[in-house]
Amino acid sequence: MRALSEYSLGELEDEFSRSGIKASHAAPVLRAYYRGGGERSWGDLVLPKALLGVLGDAPPRAAETVVRQRASDGTCKLLLRLADGRSVETVLMPDFRGDRAAGCVSSQVGCAMGCDFCATTKTGFERNLSAGEIVEQFLALRREAIADGRRLQTLVFMGMGEPMLNLEAVTEAVRRIAGNELGGLGWRQVTVSTVGIVPGIDALAGSGLGVHLAVSLHAPDDETRARLLPMGRRYGVEEILAAADRYQSATGRPVTIQYCLLGGVNDSPGDAGRLAALLSGRRMHVNLLRYNPTGISLRGVAYVPVADEAAAAFAAQLKARGVVAHFRRPRGRDIDAACGQLRRRADPAAGD
Repeated sequence: MRALSEYSLGELEDEFSRSGIKASHAAPVLRAYYRGGGERSWGDLVLPKALLGVLGDAPPRAAETVVRQRASDGTCKLLLRLADGRSVETVLMPDFRGDRAAGCVSSQVGCAMGCDFCATTKTGFERNLSAGEIVEQFLALRREAIADGRRLQTLVFMGMGEPMLNLEAVTEAVRRIAGNELGGLGWRQVTVSTVGIVPGIDALAGSGLGVHLAVSLHAPDDETRARLLPMGRRYGVEEILAAADRYQSATGRPVTIQYCLLGGVNDSPGDAGRLAALLSGRRMHVNLLRYNPTGISLRGVAYVPVADEAAAAFAAQLKARGVVAHFRRPRGRDIDAACGQLRRRADPAAGD
């Protein structure tokens, strides 16, 4: 037996059958497991002794929480140690409603995208996560939410890694997390983010999952974008937005455009005008991000946040041109849990 998070429903049914256990036990066992955030407490289930013996042979988890940090705003960051000794970070953010929370999960150990203002890229890419390792993050966040008296309401794939480059595991994890058979979170409660991997966007559209899509654009022109995101040299802005159009048409889900404002780089009135022109006629929402400091970049650049007045002017220009835009509230900055800050630090006190 593997950890239960590593099984789809069909796989656990097969595992039980091979062990002489009725396959019909798999669904209630997994539902109880997901409902409790990965705790092997079966509640009112009446399980045969043979099945309890089989379950007892399974490892308790596919990943263990080794570091837990709590920010001043209530954000909780977890460092999870995987079976091979590698680690990932995942984040729970309290909602404005006291009974809800949002989760952010990783799809890879490290990241190969090289986005110049992101801390995750400094550690390089090590490997893809399995579907079970992604599910394990969700379960850990659900446990934390339960302990806080909250309900994990939404989940975003905006942690470490590029989800479109591990799409098979990501989609399988989403099926287990969001579908009513197991996790029951709901398809509309899940957002998958990408730096603009066009084939991945099209593949996600064809998956039939109907989750939300967020595209990290960060610049309105190819030249600036290629400096910030090396993947911008492969897929141009217009090509990415065309893929977003196709996704929106296929799923009926408005696409979110993520745009991190960097002082003196992509924050000018001209940049705002070009972004507004790109999105003219498109039913997309711009999520404006304030830069969360990550130290000197791989290219040796010390990026700085945009002044509040300039940021407000940028947003105002978008809105004046009919673009729906708002600022995402930064969460967990004081524990390096905000967007672009995840680093897999075993020692939270360690510097860059």
